[in-house]
Amino acid sequence: MVESSAQPRAPGKPEAAPDAGVKVEDDDYVTGSGAPAPAERRTLEQAIGLQIRHHRKVMGLTVAELAAAASVSTGMLSKIENGQISPSLTTLQTLAAALNMPISLLFSEFEERRDCSYVPAGQGVVIQRRGTKVGHNYELLGHMLGGPVACEPYLITLTEDAAPYTAFQHEGTELIYMLTGEVVYAHAGNSYHLKPGDSLLFDSGAPHGPERLVAKPMTYLSVIMYEKE
Repeated sequence: MVESSAQPRAPGKPEAAPDAGVKVEDDDYVTGSGAPAPAERRTLEQAIGLQIRHHRKVMGLTVAELAAAASVSTGMLSKIENGQISPSLTTLQTLAAALNMPISLLFSEFEERRDCSYVPAGQGVVIQRRGTKVGHNYELLGHMLGGPVACEPYLITLTEDAAPYTAFQHEGTELIYMLTGEVVYAHAGNSYHLKPGDSLLFDSGAPHGPERLVAKPMTYLSVIMYEKE
C-alpha cells in the first residue's frame, strides 16, 4: 500500500483555498443556459432599417404610406428598411418626422449600449390592460429598449373583486410563476391548478387566463416574450 503524504484535515477545519497562482479557465464558469453566443453586430444601415420598419408597423403604416409621407419612393424606402443603402441625413430626418420620432432613435440599435432595467420594490409602472376591468392589476417590472426580442415582466395581482378571464391571447411565449394564493389557470382547453412555487410556460397565442380563483387575493409573475416586428 502506498502511503499518502497529505496531512489529515482536522474536524471542522475548511479545506485550503486553491493556490492563487492556479489559472481558472473561463469554461469553469459557463452559464447553464443554452443561449448561443452574441450574434455579429448589425451594420449601421441594417440597424437604421430595422428601427424604421419597427416604428412604421407600430404606427400601422404601409411602405407606400410612409414613403408618401416622407416624399421618398417606395423602392428607396424598401431598400432603406432592408439595410441595402445608406440614406442621407436629410432623408432620415424626413422619415423620422413622418414617424413622429427623434432622428437619434434611428441609431439606437447600433449603439454599443447593453440595456439594464432596475426597478426598486413597489415602483413598477402600473399598466392598464384588458384584465384591469375585472380586478387584474398589472405592474411592469422592467423594460428593454434594444434587441430583436421584447420581454415584458409583470407582477400581477388578482384582488378580492377579481373575476375569471380566460380569453387572453397574444403572440409569443409566456411564463407564469405563482407567488401567493391559488388559481386554476386555463390554456388551450387544459386546466392547471397553480399554488405558490408552481410555474407554467406556454404558447400565448392560444386562449389562456385564470379560470377559477381558488384563494384570493393572489399574485404571480408573468413574463411575456415575443419577437419584435
